[in-house]
Amino acid sequence: MVKKWWSLIVMGIMMFVLAACGSTTTTKQSSKPSNYPTKPIVFVAPSGAGGGWDLTARAITKVLDETNLVKQTMTVENKPGGGGAVFMAEYATQDKNNDYKLFVNSPPIIINNLKAEGNSPFGYKDTTPLAQLTKDFGAIVVKEDSKFQTLSQLLDAIKQNPKSVTVAGGSAPGSMDHLVAILPIYKSGIDPKVVKYVSYDGGGEAIAALLGGNADVIATDASSVGEYVKAGKVRVLAVSAPERLGGALKDVPTMKELGIDAEFTIWRGVFGPKQMSADAKKFWEDTFKKLSEHEKWKEELKKQGWEAEYRGSEEFTKFLQEQEQQISDMLKSLGMHK
Repeated sequence: MVKKWWSLIVMGIMMFVLAACGSTTTTKQSSKPSNYPTKPIVFVAPSGAGGGWDLTARAITKVLDETNLVKQTMTVENKPGGGGAVFMAEYATQDKNNDYKLFVNSPPIIINNLKAEGNSPFGYKDTTPLAQLTKDFGAIVVKEDSKFQTLSQLLDAIKQNPKSVTVAGGSAPGSMDHLVAILPIYKSGIDPKVVKYVSYDGGGEAIAALLGGNADVIATDASSVGEYVKAGKVRVLAVSAPERLGGALKDVPTMKELGIDAEFTIWRGVFGPKQMSADAKKFWEDTFKKLSEHEKWKEELKKQGWEAEYRGSEEFTKFLQEQEQQISDMLKSLGMHK
């Protein structure tokens, strides 16, 4: 009888010890992901202030903070130069395992890697794509008092004397704003290589050049010009959307409406370093998913005039592969592929 009791006691002790060990292991495993982040995070906008990347980075950090989805301090840094190419060279080589530095980008991360002039050896494959959060469209913009009242008037002037019109954008030659600018020109049968294009670091600088009389027309993100339209400073001649946009641009025709078979979507997403840790990647995948579904984010989208378009890391990466092929075809048709 005594032996039987001793056996039961020993078995009980062993079960307790095993349970405790298992509990400790589980705790360690489950607590590991929650260790990240443990220090401030930097979101980089690879351009000057006021453009689409800058506005997106600031909107993301603002809402992540307000919703308490991220408890660490977040700051936005502007790193202009080469339409994002200068930052990419630094990031891909010096920050390839820095879990605490993310950046916002859009089609230029693909364009800069494929174009011939000012080519960047680094592209999205040198990063960890984390999430696409928005989509936007290109806009052809002039000053409110411009002699160009319509897109057809602008195209006619370029056709008659290409050098008489200064076209500007917030990215380098062959980059996104340049492609948006020359898309209707190219589709109208004009050789895009003869068009005078001036590049600035970011949409904010491009708009300043337009308002200052240093450019006749700019190509930029549709969402970044709404406030200037409301203030009566600029007029948008056309957008590259498949259908008319809302808000301040509700009366602006699409290029297709004007008989030009041209469409260009400007997606925006967040990227991390190529060698990002599994914990950090999972944290941001979960966090951006929650952000995309949060009411405060939806309010921010409406305020900024952006359209929601969420893709998680895996889907976003696949989408980037498809985009790479489309942009490659476009650059080849314009004679700008590397």
